[in-house]
Amino acid sequence: MQFFKPNRLQILIMLFCILVLLTGYIFIKNSPKAIDMEHYSDLITQNQIKEAKIYGGKVILYTNIGIYSIAKDGVDIKELLLSVPVDVKEENNIFEMILTFVFFIFALFALYYYRKVQSKNSAQDSFANLKNVAVESDGAGTLKISPSVSKVKFSDVAGIKSVKEELFEIVDFLKNPSVYQKMNVKLPRGVLLVGPPGVGKTMIAKAVAGEANVPFFYQSGASFVQIYVGMGAKRVRELFSIAKSNAPSIVFIDEIDAVGKARGGMRNDEREATLNQLLTEMDGFEDSSGVIVIGATNRLEMIDEALLRSGRFDRRIFVSLPDLQDREKIISAYLADKIHNVNVCDIAKMSVGFSGAALSTLVNEAAINALRRGSKTVEIEDFLIVRDKVLLGKKRLARYSEDEKNIQAVYQAAKALCAYWFEINFDKINLVGDFTKEVDKEIESRTELMAKIKVSLSGIAALKIYFNESYSNSSDDLNKARYLATQMVEKYAMGERMLPNAHDIENILSSALKEAELFLEGMRKPLDLLVSVLLEDETLTKEKIKNILNKIF
Repeated sequence: MQFFKPNRLQILIMLFCILVLLTGYIFIKNSPKAIDMEHYSDLITQNQIKEAKIYGGKVILYTNIGIYSIAKDGVDIKELLLSVPVDVKEENNIFEMILTFVFFIFALFALYYYRKVQSKNSAQDSFANLKNVAVESDGAGTLKISPSVSKVKFSDVAGIKSVKEELFEIVDFLKNPSVYQKMNVKLPRGVLLVGPPGVGKTMIAKAVAGEANVPFFYQSGASFVQIYVGMGAKRVRELFSIAKSNAPSIVFIDEIDAVGKARGGMRNDEREATLNQLLTEMDGFEDSSGVIVIGATNRLEMIDEALLRSGRFDRRIFVSLPDLQDREKIISAYLADKIHNVNVCDIAKMSVGFSGAALSTLVNEAAINALRRGSKTVEIEDFLIVRDKVLLGKKRLARYSEDEKNIQAVYQAAKALCAYWFEINFDKINLVGDFTKEVDKEIESRTELMAKIKVSLSGIAALKIYFNESYSNSSDDLNKARYLATQMVEKYAMGERMLPNAHDIENILSSALKEAELFLEGMRKPLDLLVSVLLEDETLTKEKIKNILNKIF
């Protein structure tokens, strides 16, 4: 059985109704009783009248035994004045009295909410000049954590349309929790943003808080890692305690892999105690607590499985490097307040592999270069000059020549086609970036594992078909394929023999590569189309692949 839990406004309304009823009861109880002349004469004779007041056409008599009224025309006022003092009042309209009373009560309500809004606005102003969260120590190891109110909106974050769509319902839940509670709908307690550095994971979390207009608590995962046993767990408790007291609110833990790293291997008691406390806090959330935890990482494989199970970070959102259209929107946003004479599309095409943060730096450096040469207008030459400077320190893979783009397009298109055909779940496949997929199932067949290996090796097979050559961009996929083949032989006994054998691992890899080559040779026409689409749009989704295959077959 579910019990009704009134909120603060409902409690105030109930108190108001009780107050009105009590006032009405008192008013009715103290209303004067009409009497005739005989009764009036008795009161005068017995000296029972203490005071009299004239209201319009009535005389109100206050006695020891009650309050009475009599018509003014039937009373000798002079005689009454000889007995008691008489006060003359203007006629009172009962309806006006009640209306005035109700207006007064509503004025109190309006004052209360005005003070509440003013308090909230002043809190926003006071946090405006702070960082996302102020974390200080009082010297005794106790954290002083203050929330901030984010002013970032989804409109301030260019691109990542699919990510915004997944987060809109989180925002709506924080804005209107009662709607979901009435329908007994439970939203994820934790959302994990997965993506490479610089793609805007922190900005996305700020936008969620800004859209919902709720307090935002920022913490780095590394800040929980302490050398003193118990301190990390204590910090986790303090953070979540304050977040609950400020609910609805958002707790954002950046680089959560620092505290949520998989347990085992090199044992670290302090790290495990901190992780256990984090798990405990997330389990302790009530469905109506109004606290959403958002984590960010670029190393999903290192996260402990306990954090990923249902009821904790049970929703994963992949934030990939921006594709061509996303880069155009991001660059346009950064150029909006600058005088320029460039084609945004040209800048987007020359910045393949750039993250949102790198694009911000690129535009800023180009503007600085324009000032350096004495111009107030940013030109295309400024971007060409500073591009290498911005890329300094980045992986060579992210900086493609035209030949490298063609190689990478063939490689990624082959993976997309095989993943679609062999029914391997994936989000989308970009010209750059990792191939993102859902978390593995608990039970998988040999056929499913072989399909995953074929997808990992399909890029290598396609490069052999197109260029009769091997390239260095296959390193990560080769490691995945080798890992899966090793697991199949050594852990699941899916080789030719029950006992682990290196020969069986090699056979699985060779067989998968040969089958991938045969498949791609027979699918050359759709593969050619996917390569051209990937070169143009830099992104392949399931829907795009489905449409292309439907046109051919």
